[in-house]
Amino acid sequence: MTLIAKIENKTAVVGIIGLGYVGLPLALEFAKKGFQVIGFDLDERKSKFISEGKSYIKHIASERISEVVSHGKFSATTDFTQLPNADAIIICVPTPLDEHREPDMSFIVNSAKTVAQYFRKGQLVVLESSTYPGTTEEILLPLLENSQADKEKLVVGEDFYLAFSPEREDPNNPDYSTATIPKVIGGMTPKCLTVTQALYNQVIVKTVAVSSPKAAEATKLLENIYRSINIALVNELKLVFDRMGIDVWEVIEAAKTKPFGFHAFYPGPGLGGHCIPIDPFYLTWKAREFDISTKFIELAGEINTFMPYYVVDKTADALNRQKKSLNGSKVLILGASYKKDIDDMRESPSLKLIEILRERGSLVDYNDAYVPKLPKTRKYDYNMESVPLTKENIRKYDVLLLSTDHSNYDYKLIADNAQLIVDTRNAFGKNGIANEKIVKA
Repeated sequence: MTLIAKIENKTAVVGIIGLGYVGLPLALEFAKKGFQVIGFDLDERKSKFISEGKSYIKHIASERISEVVSHGKFSATTDFTQLPNADAIIICVPTPLDEHREPDMSFIVNSAKTVAQYFRKGQLVVLESSTYPGTTEEILLPLLENSQADKEKLVVGEDFYLAFSPEREDPNNPDYSTATIPKVIGGMTPKCLTVTQALYNQVIVKTVAVSSPKAAEATKLLENIYRSINIALVNELKLVFDRMGIDVWEVIEAAKTKPFGFHAFYPGPGLGGHCIPIDPFYLTWKAREFDISTKFIELAGEINTFMPYYVVDKTADALNRQKKSLNGSKVLILGASYKKDIDDMRESPSLKLIEILRERGSLVDYNDAYVPKLPKTRKYDYNMESVPLTKENIRKYDVLLLSTDHSNYDYKLIADNAQLIVDTRNAFGKNGIANEKIVKA
């Protein structure tokens, strides 16, 4: 039976490497549609949670996992020797930057080497991790072609299938989910594209074919560079308008009444999440190979990287007006995740704010119901726990710095009891609260 036939009658087994914010929801969609799904991850904790029908990501309900696990459609393992059991292997691993802002490709390379170690003819491999144009062709293709060490070189499009299809997750977006966001696909050959589309068409509302993996890789970078540059623009305008005594949020609300030619972006304390702060620099790095300087991308990166420092400076100014120093002041950061109503800490600007405030002598705590304890990240290991947001606790702090505008915050309670508030998201203004204690930053 051909792979396409197995996909269409749902007897194909889907293997997903990486069960994080991208891999887990994708696995659940395939399992919900009746496919047998094997999840692979190095984290034994994730395998244990899934086998017990529990979720380890707050916005993904445990019921979604327990339903497909109880029906025998989804299992998770750390045993990669099971890879030959999968007909389609989808790689969803991180692609961070190193300390020099250059791509750390180790997760992709190690995953590709592991797949190649257990590779068999007839399998489909799809890379979903955000990366620079050329990754699929330059890293995965040679490893898979030469995976049968004692045999002839495998032929892509005949002996196996290879494609790139960028993830487009937006955690906890109420309007779009994994299944309802169109899927861009670039296959190494026309047959690779056909097979990959057949797979994703089973679970995604629409697939969008492009000419090559490079085009698909570039598509993901364009999407995130577009956001990065436009966020940098409004962040810079915030600095300018603040000096002029103009409220940037008021200006944005007025500008977005224009029914064409304008799309609203909003300033903040810095960029967060796995994609927007990182992906643009993948293209910057790759462009050097072609003797091209990506000025827009690098300038946007400079502006967005500066924002946490600006927020701390505004906090210091606000304290000075109360005859207090940032050095020695007690600061409570509201919100630790990188965006509202999720527990995703990846590249959260709150972590950078803690670092800068501590360097300047502040005594820093945080509150976030979604993040009861700050996890260790590649750069930070704070060992901090969320402080309960009670009237008594609020009154103890010299300033409350709002970094993430969670919906579950009682903004009136905070405003009534805080000595001083620095609001980086206009959260209090959006909730109709304005007084002399609230400083926008």
